Amino acid sequence: MSVREFVVLGTASQVPTRHRNHNGYLLRWDGEGILFDPGEGTQRQMLRAGVAAHDINRICITHFHGDHSLGLAGVIQRINLDQVPHPVTAHYPASGQKFFDRLRYATAYRETVSLREEPVAADGVLAGGPPYALEARRLSHPVESFGYRVTEPDGRRMVPGLLARYGIKGPDVGRIQREGRLERPEGDVTLEDVSEHRAGQRFAFVMDTRLCEGVDALAEGCDMLVIESTFLDADVRLAQDHGHLTAGQAARVARDAGVRHLVLTHFSQRYADPSEFEREARAAGFEGELTVAADLGRVALPKRG
Repeated sequence: MSVREFVVLGTASQVPTRHRNHNGYLLRWDGEGILFDPGEGTQRQMLRAGVAAHDINRICITHFHGDHSLGLAGVIQRINLDQVPHPVTAHYPASGQKFFDRLRYATAYRETVSLREEPVAADGVLAGGPPYALEARRLSHPVESFGYRVTEPDGRRMVPGLLARYGIKGPDVGRIQREGRLERPEGDVTLEDVSEHRAGQRFAFVMDTRLCEGVDALAEGCDMLVIESTFLDADVRLAQDHGHLTAGQAARVARDAGVRHLVLTHFSQRYADPSEFEREARAAGFEGELTVAADLGRVALPKRG
């Protein structure tokens, strides 16, 4: 059974609070898991959220500020301690190679797992599907930062009425899906005759950044956009100076990009009431599904259209 959900391990920016751990997020995509930005404490948050080291196939680091990467050492060592049976691939800004090296070998441990290093130096596709394509886009932050986008290949959806019209049922349904054509004495039937186009799901992960072209490109047409909203609009000058977004800015990006489900996260410790972020996002005109992320929360990806 396929599962597509976003598991929130931590939501604090820079300084953790009593109720918010440093960043950490896992995207479950059918049988694979992508761990994004494991900040300090991620290994413990994984335990609390029911996320195992075996669930991780990729690690994606947006940038090398501590709240997005200090948990990497513990996660890597846990992957090796648990002897994860599959290779794990790590993506991170190439300019931060020295930081990755220090975190990977922060202390002594026995390496038992193949950890593939695939640093990111420019915009582009990092991995091709199936089950998804992973691409990166450069963001605007005081240190080099990349956002990530996961895209499912487009497919075909079988239409029961069309199958009935052509009298196709039973094993023949699977055969026409696999082979694209069904040969019959009265005339061949193609997959296009009995199905319709289905757009693949799209997910984007956007952390520390100002507004820039990369943000818009990652968000365009997404079923789910996870995006930082460190500040509220009253502090927009602070956001600009430190390379961050406000909740209003994030919501306007999502609105203009046609996002179906917006997930706001990475909140400054200066704000005590999470509902302020929702109010500001709605005031900015976003009308789709909206989640203000909370530690250990789970958000299901919208059903495919």
